[in-house]
Order: sequence, then structure tokens, then C-alpha cells
Amino acid sequence: MEIQKLHLQETKAPMDLLLLADPSEEQVNSYLKKGQCYIAKISNRIIGVYVLVPINSRRIEIKNIAVAENEQGKGNGKELVKHAVANACLQGYKVVEIGTGNSSIGQLALYQKCGFRITGVRKNFFKKNYEEEIVENGITCIDMVRLEMVLE
Repeated sequence: MEIQKLHLQETKAPMDLLLLADPSEEQVNSYLKKGQCYIAKISNRIIGVYVLVPINSRRIEIKNIAVAENEQGKGNGKELVKHAVANACLQGYKVVEIGTGNSSIGQLALYQKCGFRITGVRKNFFKKNYEEEIVENGITCIDMVRLEMVLE
């Protein structure tokens, strides 16, 4: 897998993939403007994406991370998370944050396997910020689970 930074002035972000992780095109566009977008390719085909958004000089957040459905379950998500963390470290950040829905069981497991620790819950985040109801694994997505990894 080859991972490279997208220069959004020249190339459009793979919105189809970004919307797998965040169903709101409005939300995605808002953090794409502030962030750094990276794509993962296999055989010249885009199969994954992540977006890093600086919070302050010490903290950066993985705002979106997604892998094409036919490429999931092959370790590609883990590879993207590791790349994002290494990238944050290279840029001098000390803490990497990530948030996911209470119903995102697979993502919660992945982030913890990669070394992230749960730091809190933003109650009703998805109810307040998304018009359409999100249901995953038979669970309504209501709260955002916040995780972080300290790089120091």
C-alpha cells in the first residue's frame, strides 16, 4: 500500500470514501478545509483515506479514516492509523486524538488495538450534529467516544 498526501488545490478528495466514515458531506468539507488529507493506493486504486486536523501546537486529530468496503478486514485500516500516528509524530505533535460513534464497535476495537485510550464521551454529539439517524451494528449512534494516544 502506498500512502500519499493529497493537495486539495489540485485534486479532489475521495468523497465516496470519506462519507463511509462520516455521512455528512457538510461536516467533511468543513474539516477538509482545515486539515491534511492522505490517500492510500493499491495498484493505483484509491482504497483508503484519512484526514488530520491540527487542534493546537501539541494536539492533532484524526478526523476521518476510511477504507473501501471491499478492502476492509485486511489490515488496511490499521496501516492507515499507524501512518497517521507516525505522520503526527514527524510533524512534532505530542498527542493524537480520534473520535467515533458509540455504535462503531469495530472502530473502537481497532483504535484501542493501535494504542489509543478512551478519554471521554461527548453525549448526544451525533443527535445534535447530524440530521439523519445513524445506525450501526443494530445500535443507534448517539454519543461520540473520544480516544487519544500520547506520543511523548
